[in-house]
Amino acid sequence: MQPIEDFLFYLASERGLSKNTVEAYGRDLSYFTEVLQKRGVDALSQVKEGEILAFLDWLKQKKLASSSIYRAMVALKSLFRFLRRERLIQSEETLYLDTPKMWQLIPEVLTEQEVQLLLNAPKSEDALGARDRAILEVLYACGLRVSELCGLNISDVDDTFVKVKGKGGKERLVPIAKSALDHVDHYLLHFRGGSGQKNEALFVSNKGVRLDRIAVWERVKFYSKQIQLSKSISPHTLRHSFATHLLENGADLRVIQEMLGHASIATTDRYTHISQKYLTEAFSKFHPRP
Repeated sequence: MQPIEDFLFYLASERGLSKNTVEAYGRDLSYFTEVLQKRGVDALSQVKEGEILAFLDWLKQKKLASSSIYRAMVALKSLFRFLRRERLIQSEETLYLDTPKMWQLIPEVLTEQEVQLLLNAPKSEDALGARDRAILEVLYACGLRVSELCGLNISDVDDTFVKVKGKGGKERLVPIAKSALDHVDHYLLHFRGGSGQKNEALFVSNKGVRLDRIAVWERVKFYSKQIQLSKSISPHTLRHSFATHLLENGADLRVIQEMLGHASIATTDRYTHISQKYLTEAFSKFHPRP
């Protein structure tokens, strides 16, 4: 649809969004037009709340990560605001959606037992298994985004902290658990030392080049299938689990915000909606009349 193409051009040229973000929004909106076609809707001006809810249902049926669903709905809201501003539509149907409530779409989270099963899945006796165990350990121990993990250099890891370059190039220091550090050291000492590789990247492929996000995603899926995990997970699931388990064990939300690299506490606050167990225990502990 031409209005969508105009919107994407507007995002790139006037809003200055990155190429990757514009492409992601473009994919999300192409899915939306697919849903509209199935419902016999030919123009964006004909879209009603039912079409938007059908799109949300379609996304959930695809078992996409909650962050991907969130981005798709943000893309949709931005599109309709653009259309209204350009006087291409008269009403903004996306305003019917209460965003704060909608984003209590709870992300998939592993239990501590499931995390341990996943961490134990790679065999550390060979280079691939040692690398993959270190990757899983760092994802969970530090709560990193997969892009942050892939961007790590060997020099970014010391005995207590990992130096992480997050969104917008902002750097932060994240504590690293001893167990994760031990597995990183095992991988580096036994399978990277003396190999002649000059690559400064912390995690590399068997060809010695820096791992990318797709490769890490595939390894997480591989081990999830290996342990027959019923949940649909991705590297981001370990980040969600990291934050949730910290919260359940009493960590302050501001501390979690700092470690996750969230610019706003509102982003971190969604983890308070995840654990019913945590909320029940907090109520029993702190309410004056439980």
